[in-house]
Amino acid sequence: MSQPYCGPGAAPGGLWTAWNLDPPLLAGLALLSLALWWRQAGRAGGVAVLALVLAFVSPLCALTVSLFSARALHHLVLAGVAAPALALAWPLAARWPAQIGAAGMALAMAAWHLPAVYDAIWRSDAVYWLMQAALLLPAWAFWSAVLAGPRHAVLGHSFLTMGLAGVMGFLGAVLTFAPAVLYVQHVDGAALWGMTALDDQRLAGLILWVPGFLPMAAFAGWMLRRGWQRGFAA
Repeated sequence: MSQPYCGPGAAPGGLWTAWNLDPPLLAGLALLSLALWWRQAGRAGGVAVLALVLAFVSPLCALTVSLFSARALHHLVLAGVAAPALALAWPLAARWPAQIGAAGMALAMAAWHLPAVYDAIWRSDAVYWLMQAALLLPAWAFWSAVLAGPRHAVLGHSFLTMGLAGVMGFLGAVLTFAPAVLYVQHVDGAALWGMTALDDQRLAGLILWVPGFLPMAAFAGWMLRRGWQRGFAA
């Protein structure tokens, strides 16, 4: 079976040597770092670059080939760390309605979990990067609208954030309680890590629930409370 962009995967004994040093990727990250430095993005820019390095350069990239649970973590790093940090450092389409970014994020998260789409990602680097962009760019735009948008929109943004948390929670539930393996590409990789592919799939669901759904739902609740207080103050 062909392997996706991140290579042949990582076994426990070789994890810490499985860095992705693809020259075009490193050049792109270097250009982004320079652009953020030029914009004086500060700490947020540094966090954004580090999150992208974690996602695509570090052994996490190779681990996503072995384990679907690592793929779930990879998505959280992109949508929940890199995208908000980029939004603070370099707001993208902050004046666009947040609904556009939220809809794009929801569609991308759902598409990533369709077995047929996942198989195409596995077989084609072009599709892999298209789907990465389909997740990161709407997330960047959404968090830009939420974090750098007008203050009066905080109440609406809280409902959108809660909706995205719901999408993440639903996908987590599907993965956790699915009775069969949905992503056969990880059967061999999971075995290397002492798991069945079904156990790996369930772990991915728990990752979407615990470090994914719960923090986003808590943030949405905080935004809702903030918007409610402002409404009364007005």
